[in-house]
Amino acid sequence: MSLGPSWNGTLARWLQKILQPATTEEQLLACVSCLALKGHMMSLPFYQKLHDRYDRSYHKDLRTTTSQYQQEKKRSAIYTHGSTAYSSRSSAAHRQESQAFSRASTAASYLQQGSQAYSLGATEYSLGSEVSRKAASAYDYGYSHGLTDSSLLLEDYSSKLSSKAKRAKKSLLSAEEKENVPSDYMVPIFSGRQAHISGITDTEEERIKEAAAYIAQRNLLASEEGITTSKQSTASRQATASKQAIASRQATASKQATASKQLTASKQSTASKQSMVSKQSTSTLQQEEAFEKKSRKVAIREKAEQLSLRKTLEETEAYHKKLNEDSLLHAPEFTIKPHSHTVWEKENVKLHCSVSGWPEPRLTWYKNQVPINVHANPGKYIIESRYGMHTLEINACDFEDTAQYRASAMNVKGELSAYASVVVKRYKGEFDETCFHAGVSTLPLSFAVTPYGYASKFDIHFDDKFDVSFGREGETMSLGCRVIITPEIKHFQPEIQWYRNGVPVSPSKWVQTHWSGERATLTFSHLNKEDEGLYTIHVRMGEYYEQYSAYVFVRDADAEIEGAPATPLDVMCLDANKDYIIISWKQPAVDGGSPILGYFIDKCEVGTDTWSQCNDIPVKFARFPVTGLIEGRSYIFRVRAVNKNGIGLPSRVSEPVAALDPAEKARLKSRPSAPWTGQIIVTEEEPTEGIVPGPPTDLTVIEATRSYVVLSWKPPGQRGHEGIMYFVEKCEAGTQNWQRVNTELPVKSPRFALFDLAEGKSYSFRVRCANSAGVGEPSEATEVTVVGDKLDIPKPPGKIIPSRNTDTSVVVTWEESKDAKELVGYYIESSVVGSGTWEPCNNNPVKGPRFTCHGLVTGQSYIFRVRAVNAAGLSDYSQDSEAIQVKAAIGGGVSRDVWPDLSDTPGGLTDFQGGMHEASRPTAKKDALLGSKPNKPALPSSSHKLGRTAVSKVSETVQEELTPPPEKAAPKGKSKSDPLKKKKDLATPSPPYDITCLESFRDSMVLGWKQPEKTGGAEISGYYVNYREVIDGVPGKWKEANIKAVSDQAYKISNLKENMVYQFQVAAMNITGLGEFSAASTSFKCEEWTIAVPGPPHDLKYSEVRKTSLVLHWKPPVYSGRTPVTGYFVDLKEANARDDKWRGLNKAAIKNNYLRVQGLQEGVSYVFRVRAMNQAGVGKPSDLAGPVVAETRPGTREVVVNVDDDGVISLNFECDQMSPNSKFTWSKDYISTEDSPRLEVESKGNKTKMTFKDLGTDDLGIYSCDVTDTDGIASSYLIDEEELKRLLALSQEHKFPIVPVKSELQVEILEKGQVRFWMQAEKLSGNAKVSYIFNDKEIFEGPKYKMHIDRNTGIIEMFMEKLQEEDEGTYTFQLQDGKATGHSTLVLIGDVYKKLQKEAEFQRQEWIRKQGPHFAEYLSWEVTSDCNVLLKCKVANIKKETHIVWYKDEREISVDEKHDFKDGICTLLITEFSKKDAGIYEVILKDDRGKDKSRLKLVDEAFKELMTEVCKRIALSATDLKIQSTAEGIRLYSIVPYYLDDLKVNWSHNGTAIRYSDRVKSGVTGEQIWLQINEPTPNDKGKYVMELFDGKTGHQKTVDLSGQAYEDAYAEFQRLKQAAIAEKNRARVVGGLPDVVTIQEGKALNLTCNVWGDPPPEVSWMKNEKPLASNDHCNLKFEAGKTAFFTITGVGTADSGKYALVVKNKYGTETSDFTVSVFIPEDEARVLQPQTGNKKSK
Repeated sequence: MSLGPSWNGTLARWLQKILQPATTEEQLLACVSCLALKGHMMSLPFYQKLHDRYDRSYHKDLRTTTSQYQQEKKRSAIYTHGSTAYSSRSSAAHRQESQAFSRASTAASYLQQGSQAYSLGATEYSLGSEVSRKAASAYDYGYSHGLTDSSLLLEDYSSKLSSKAKRAKKSLLSAEEKENVPSDYMVPIFSGRQAHISGITDTEEERIKEAAAYIAQRNLLASEEGITTSKQSTASRQATASKQAIASRQATASKQATASKQLTASKQSTASKQSMVSKQSTSTLQQEEAFEKKSRKVAIREKAEQLSLRKTLEETEAYHKKLNEDSLLHAPEFTIKPHSHTVWEKENVKLHCSVSGWPEPRLTWYKNQVPINVHANPGKYIIESRYGMHTLEINACDFEDTAQYRASAMNVKGELSAYASVVVKRYKGEFDETCFHAGVSTLPLSFAVTPYGYASKFDIHFDDKFDVSFGREGETMSLGCRVIITPEIKHFQPEIQWYRNGVPVSPSKWVQTHWSGERATLTFSHLNKEDEGLYTIHVRMGEYYEQYSAYVFVRDADAEIEGAPATPLDVMCLDANKDYIIISWKQPAVDGGSPILGYFIDKCEVGTDTWSQCNDIPVKFARFPVTGLIEGRSYIFRVRAVNKNGIGLPSRVSEPVAALDPAEKARLKSRPSAPWTGQIIVTEEEPTEGIVPGPPTDLTVIEATRSYVVLSWKPPGQRGHEGIMYFVEKCEAGTQNWQRVNTELPVKSPRFALFDLAEGKSYSFRVRCANSAGVGEPSEATEVTVVGDKLDIPKPPGKIIPSRNTDTSVVVTWEESKDAKELVGYYIESSVVGSGTWEPCNNNPVKGPRFTCHGLVTGQSYIFRVRAVNAAGLSDYSQDSEAIQVKAAIGGGVSRDVWPDLSDTPGGLTDFQGGMHEASRPTAKKDALLGSKPNKPALPSSSHKLGRTAVSKVSETVQEELTPPPEKAAPKGKSKSDPLKKKKDLATPSPPYDITCLESFRDSMVLGWKQPEKTGGAEISGYYVNYREVIDGVPGKWKEANIKAVSDQAYKISNLKENMVYQFQVAAMNITGLGEFSAASTSFKCEEWTIAVPGPPHDLKYSEVRKTSLVLHWKPPVYSGRTPVTGYFVDLKEANARDDKWRGLNKAAIKNNYLRVQGLQEGVSYVFRVRAMNQAGVGKPSDLAGPVVAETRPGTREVVVNVDDDGVISLNFECDQMSPNSKFTWSKDYISTEDSPRLEVESKGNKTKMTFKDLGTDDLGIYSCDVTDTDGIASSYLIDEEELKRLLALSQEHKFPIVPVKSELQVEILEKGQVRFWMQAEKLSGNAKVSYIFNDKEIFEGPKYKMHIDRNTGIIEMFMEKLQEEDEGTYTFQLQDGKATGHSTLVLIGDVYKKLQKEAEFQRQEWIRKQGPHFAEYLSWEVTSDCNVLLKCKVANIKKETHIVWYKDEREISVDEKHDFKDGICTLLITEFSKKDAGIYEVILKDDRGKDKSRLKLVDEAFKELMTEVCKRIALSATDLKIQSTAEGIRLYSIVPYYLDDLKVNWSHNGTAIRYSDRVKSGVTGEQIWLQINEPTPNDKGKYVMELFDGKTGHQKTVDLSGQAYEDAYAEFQRLKQAAIAEKNRARVVGGLPDVVTIQEGKALNLTCNVWGDPPPEVSWMKNEKPLASNDHCNLKFEAGKTAFFTITGVGTADSGKYALVVKNKYGTETSDFTVSVFIPEDEARVLQPQTGNKKSK
């Protein structure tokens, strides 16, 4: 068939696009488009002829659709969930549909071939119809989730017969074209997004196919006439409508028209809901297509065919409504499960999973079973779901992200979860600050993922519940109940958790849990007393839970030995390391009839069956360090109790523990210290092998008992890579005798347990480190530790009160032991009245002051007693309670609101409703009576109150039906058990007053009032409160608020009506009875207080009134506001002053509930008030306290402290104004000290004494004593740190009197090397005795030791002739003088002893040396005032024959003078000392008695030191700077004795160092140090400093060269300068003329002379002082101004005489004389005397 050039071009273009590289999705869509194009070319319905151009343009923009499909992943989560059903469908369904259309069309054209064609067409139709139905379902799913955007909805792509998909595109037609578009048909739109639906079974698919085939066959047979008509119509159209080119293409396919219409109609059956959407899409496409005008006949035919298709649609839709859709559903299944990850901090991590199911499952992520809310932590979590892949991304992981994550997939068929763990690792040193600021996260109340959407409600009920159970050790037991949950969802199981006393129960070899799908069981394979407790089953379904509780009692097994104690319990390993493991346990309740003497601890190495006993002597303390372990091996432990009858059965074994040191493991680089958290410790070691380790640090005593002491320390920082060991040393307090404890076996761990210490003695401890290099220095010693049990046995509980509960149980309450430390719990015992036999009610200690005793006999009367237990042991029994008959309480027992003493504790035995264990659950601690907070947030539960516990049969007490208190309802005859009798002199108290509301809640109020002014002569024992409603001002009937008297002056009344107005009245009670009720209070409205600031404090009292001070007390406000109370402000004013006269006593808020008010004026009356403050501000003031007059009443006494002879410290008080009923009441910091284990009070008559058992830092505070039934008599005493030190010192002095010592034991060396040990006491009596101890052994007087005691002076001495090696050790002098003792110790060990021994030997040698000539003072040097060095020494014991010789460098020095030794001083003077004098000097004394020598080394450092001193002395001897003018300039100079090169000279000018040049020079000439300034200028004026540095110190000399000094110096310089110039340039004879010339007569005389002058001089000659002129005989010449010639051609005797050469210029004249002597030969023998010539200068 020819498609024409246009269609061929279109096909070619699309094939080209398909062949191009594309993503998988793009290729998929291209294939779909290709199939659609193929179907279009084969068959084009009549109503699409007009849109042929639309189809061609659609394929051009197919990639635009693909892009829109890809961008869908950026849409919101709700769109993603809503559109997943159709956005993820594959194109396979569409391809299948297109093939079905094509095959159906072919089959329809051959209807004449028989029923096979119909079957084939029907089958193909069914496939297409199924796809259409699924598309419609997907549309419904998306639309139901809020997808209304037309661009996101799946359009009806099967509503017409075209097999080609159409696009959704905005209209591009003009308004005119839109009007011409036909409006009665719809063009299908395909958005390019398909969803592949899987999970349909073969059976279901066949059934759907058969149904679809049946309808298709029926429609085809019924419309046969229409088919024929259609054929005729088609032929007619072809004959009459030749103008329509497009219709000719349909000629060959005209037989298919009717079948195609039917197929299209059947496919539209599942899309009836989309008619409106299809119309909108048609309208859009009509705007885009060109308009072709139709004939009226064609339009009518198309209208008829549309009506037929619509009818087929409706019939098919009605049929599909009858199909069972549930057969298509299946539960979720994980095809890809999330994997666990381990990451470093700050990194991101992604968890992936893929899940299948129909309908598509809803997936929710959980962290530790808590749903992850991405909105609560923006940016922290990113949750995405794309194409069936679900991801959870955690950004910037921190340590808190280490958790278990759960992916929960849920639909209507059930729920399935997959788990993965994320571990976040951290390097050493990193610190996560969020760990310290993490708040409590709460779940959103409406958030719960269920198959039905969000916040579905589950009802959880318990049936066939377990009851209170009793078992025996060694037996088996099973607890269980049936759990009913509605609605029931398959594969969605609840979370079930069992608790024991509020702690989750983990499966182990002792206990197993099981869940069968409807029944939960907890099975004990071997009961032990550790299993006793309150068991709770907690069932959670989504965000809803219920729980149920009952108690399990475990009795002791029968003892093998009659009378042996029961088994201990809860054996645990508290501390483990290489050397020891500390084991702890709990004492049993049953001792077998005799007290337990102690316990034996057994150990067994894991993997063996051999048990070995760890201690030979039974230990009483319930903790013990087990030693002798092998490092690295694991052990289990058990404990057995022993009494006089024998040893009991062993306890349950402990968990295995390895003998490894945690600190050592942390040092290893490759091993993380906390593997379970993924934390890795990275350390670096310094290369310090081969050195001695340093001392340990932080040595402390972590535990001390009478049996052992445990030390702990930190290893040294410097220890190298090799392992280190430790040596522990002990020392008794007051001595320095350190003894090594572990000599044979070094300690490997930084902890150690010491045994064999004397009980009651005080010790100090220290530790040394050791390795292969040696033993290091010791650590700092610990503080003194007294060996003994630091933990006291607790006091017995008090006020045992039983109350009825059920027919077989009684609730017992008590007051907890006062000041009990490390309390483990309480044991309760019961006894039938009159039987004398006590049975334990519990075998596992319970915490808290409340317990329900079960298993009692109905109608029988019981009494109860309680005792406390801690590691030190069991307390004494409490007093027996009153007898109570066992029967059910009326109204369900005592309500906690009515009996506030019965408070709850978390997970313990007091969590009841109505007093039953069965009604309890582990929960947070119930708010205290005066501290409860309203409106606590709660999660929704199955009963609309999430977390409500199952309620027992015993109902709660109704407030309006309370039983009146015994005092008010007692019969006329008093009970026999009531020991109280009314006395004649007593009366009931007056009514309380000032009733006020302290706090108000929505349904309760807290009242406060003041104590009655009259107590009736007896102490008030309690109060009763009544209340009544006030409606429209009319008061109602009074109702009782409490059936048990309350002791405080405040009470919380519950079960009130919100917004109701109430009035209250209060009555007080004493030993006499109940007093009158107070008048009705003002009306208070019961409503929730929401103010931010706290309420008023209450119950203000004052005491210790003095003339200038008093003490004010108050109780904190009941309502603390939005934040806790942080402090108080106290105000006062005079009683009669106005309200504006209030003044504050404290500028800063105080935290105490009391204040000592100072600075009062005597005789003035005051009133006080208190205001509380929190972060929001200061609340309203309290009621007034007072008025009170500031005065000291006569007879007032103060508390006095006393220390007796035994060192016992006590506070004493005496009162002379007591009444017969008065009592002394002691308090610390104004809190009662009754039953305090640290104090003991004794009162007799009008005196009382409070004694401190062991005064320490815990006892710091204010101690006050009040006297009851008086007019406020009280006094106090402050014990602060200074007073504590004083009292302890005084107590020690009295308890252990000591001999006062003036001087402690000392040692000194005597002249001959003897050693003297001595000490001095203040005073010694005649009976004083002294014991001399050396190394713990007493020594006595003998050849080696000489002892002496001077009782008058108190000096005690011991002498030793010589110190030997064996004398190293500790020396102690022990004194005893009557009762007083004393001692003094001296430790001579190590370097101290060696030094002393060396000194003794030196003194011995010195004594021998001094027997001959010797040096009393050895050779030394000094620098004299002349700066010379003098070597000197002092000699002794010399005589005339004694010689002294000096040497330098072993060469003798000759000394001119001889020493006479008169003064005993020998000296050697060295003048102008310099480097050449360095060397070793020695002087020797000798005579016939011996010799002695002394050496002095003056080399190296010693020489430098001497040179420094010489330079210093030279510098100090230097004269002040002087100014000298020269011809060149100005010279500054100083004269020193002599100059050395070691003396450094520095010059400065005006504070700046001088830079030397040709003009400014410095130097030394002889003894002069100078600074030459040539050609000075005014810039040279100023202050000049010469600094002489001797090597250590600088010495300065200054001169001021300015002003007149400078002018004078400068003028002198100018003068000298001119003189120098004149001197330089004056005429002068330089040389050449002799002084005398002797010449023979007749000879020629020639003399030449050089002259100089500037200007050149004038020359003249003189003879015999007369001018001489030049002539022929005497020729005188002067040439070049420099040379003068004197010539006599023939000398005659007349030429003899005195000649002179005179030179002259303007600067001066100079004459040079010479003598000429002429001799005659015959006169040669005569000797002429020479004559001397001279020079004269003018």
